[in-house]
Amino acid sequence: MIAIIDYGTGNIFSVKNALDFLEIPGKLTADPEEIQKADALILPGVGAFPSAMEMLRESGLVEVIQEQSQKKPFLGICLGMQLLFEKGYEFEACDGLGLIPGSVEKIIAPGLVIPHMGWNALKMQNPCPILAGLPEESYVYFVHSYQAVVPDKYLSAYVEYGTAKIPAMVTDGKTVFGAQFHPEKSGEVGLQILRNFAAQCERKDSI
Repeated sequence: MIAIIDYGTGNIFSVKNALDFLEIPGKLTADPEEIQKADALILPGVGAFPSAMEMLRESGLVEVIQEQSQKKPFLGICLGMQLLFEKGYEFEACDGLGLIPGSVEKIIAPGLVIPHMGWNALKMQNPCPILAGLPEESYVYFVHSYQAVVPDKYLSAYVEYGTAKIPAMVTDGKTVFGAQFHPEKSGEVGLQILRNFAAQCERKDSI
C-alpha cells in the first residue's frame, strides 16, 4: 500500500485517483502509524514552501517522513519535491526536510511568464528507475514559480524554459525521488512514472 501523506496542501485526490486508475493500492493519511506501515510514500503539495513545512511540523510528520523515507520508496510531487531540499526561499528562508542537498529559489526566465505552467519535454540526465522506459522528450505537466537548485549528481531529468534549466526529476540514488511536474496530470507518461514508482516497493527490502 502507498500512503499519500495528507497534510492539507491540495492535489491529494488527483494522486489517489491516478493510483486507483492503475489499480495500485493507495490511502490518504496523516496517521504516523499508517505511514510507518506503508510500503511506499507519496508527498504531494500545492502552495507555498513555508506554510507547507509549518503544516508538516504541526501534524508531527517531519521526523516520521525523515525516518521512513530512508527505509522505503518516497516520492515528492511539485511542492512535495521542493520540500525534499535543505532550504527554501519562497517569501522567507525556511528549512526543508533535508533529504536531498540543495535549495528552492525563484525561477529566473527573462521575458517568459512566471509561473512556469503547461507541458514541457523532459531532458534525461542521470539514470532513474522511475523514469525507466520513457523516451527522450517525454512531455509532462508543470505548474510552479520556484525551482530546485541541486547538484548535478542528484538530477535525473530537467526541462528548458527559455534560458532556465529547471530540475524536473531528482533522486538521492536510493529511496527518495522528487518530481517537480505532476505525474497524475501528465497522461500516459505520468501513469508510467507512477507504475515505475509502485514497482520500487518490490525492491525496498534490498535497498
